[in-house]
Amino acid sequence: MTVTVRFAPSPTGHIHIGNTRTALFNWLYAKKLNGRFILRFDDTDAERSRQEYADGIARDLAWLGIEPDQTVAQSGRFEHYDAAAEKLKAAGLLYPSYETPEELERRRKIRLSRRLPPVYGREALKLTDAEKSALEAEGRRPHWRFLLPNFADDPFVTSRTEVQWDDVVRGPQTVDLASMSDPVLIRADGTYLYTLPSVVDDIDLGVTHVIRGDDHVTNTGAQIALFRALGAEPPAFGHHNLLTTVSGEGLSKRTGALSVASLRDAGIEPMAVASLAVLIGTSENVAAASSMEELAALFDPTSTSKSAAKFDPAELSGLSRHLIQVMTFDDVQDRLAVLGIAGDEAEAFWLAVRGNLEAVAEAADWWSIVRAKPAQDAVLSEEDRIFVREAGKHLPQEPWDAETWRVWTAAVKAGTGRKGRGLFMPLRIALTGREQGPELAGLLPLLGREETLARLS
Repeated sequence: MTVTVRFAPSPTGHIHIGNTRTALFNWLYAKKLNGRFILRFDDTDAERSRQEYADGIARDLAWLGIEPDQTVAQSGRFEHYDAAAEKLKAAGLLYPSYETPEELERRRKIRLSRRLPPVYGREALKLTDAEKSALEAEGRRPHWRFLLPNFADDPFVTSRTEVQWDDVVRGPQTVDLASMSDPVLIRADGTYLYTLPSVVDDIDLGVTHVIRGDDHVTNTGAQIALFRALGAEPPAFGHHNLLTTVSGEGLSKRTGALSVASLRDAGIEPMAVASLAVLIGTSENVAAASSMEELAALFDPTSTSKSAAKFDPAELSGLSRHLIQVMTFDDVQDRLAVLGIAGDEAEAFWLAVRGNLEAVAEAADWWSIVRAKPAQDAVLSEEDRIFVREAGKHLPQEPWDAETWRVWTAAVKAGTGRKGRGLFMPLRIALTGREQGPELAGLLPLLGREETLARLS
């Protein structure tokens, strides 16, 4: 059996780092077991689903390094869902209900007042054909509920019915179907809710493992029952903890919270996002993995905590910086070329500036400073201007190398008496136009003696 997983976002917004956690758990699980990864767009909500969001999700996954083996859209599979619904209706397992939301809420409150579980009482099963016709004559259209197998002979006399599974993440789990209402599978307007299309697709696409957020644990009992009602063996299930902000708030596609697109635009490295999304809330230390292969070696779904994982977005910047600082020129050569950084000096330049970058794109600013002119972020006092002109008199002759800065500043110190910040800061400002930046020992050979003298004068 080939392990087959799926990531099933609704294309109603941009995916955020919490969605990314689910996608990566599935991708890494398949990667470790030489399995298949399916990207399934749950786009049955025609009003809210947008192709631009589907394209954006695919682009975000590709940026992270996730390459689906198959991509499917639910909007093209309605005939499969219709056939499954008819099969359930014929078996008496999908029945019409006519209650309004107000009527359902009133019944819920009555049950609570009687200290009964607030579950649907299956009143719709008592309706005669004449009563159904009368309700429809009033303009009511039914929603359709799946009859849970939580009774022996009489559906109005439920009994404890345990559904058990060995969760890939959480270990042994049990859900009592008697504690649940019969789930609505089809709305009154004829559109499908998530459950039926999802189960049908998992059956048809041969999904062997469903790994998702732990907000679906309770739903799993009903879905396992639905798999069996359709004559299929349920897949294995795994439920990972959810990510929240430091304040404990959930993430939402609608608000764009920490969207993958915004993180990419901010220059965060994809492996920083992947590493944090996967490792936070597990027994592993959160560290930046350099590749998916390395992250897969660290990934163990059973090490995931059962409580929500809170994280600080600032952690992403730290992880991203670490990744950039250890990147070789070969790692970034193509990206630098896009920024216009190429030629014989490109590698030496990268090694000189990488330790000072928050994002690879910032290298373009330093390339401009080295190749064109200093920035204008800081200015010299008149006293310091006199000093840097004097410092120029002590410049060594070429050729220059990584030792030139040390030799030069030693000579300047001996000739002027300046030392420490009073020596180094004016030289940095004169050469780069900034008070902070890469080590000048690496930049000086790139500037060359003629350009350095010009900037000191």
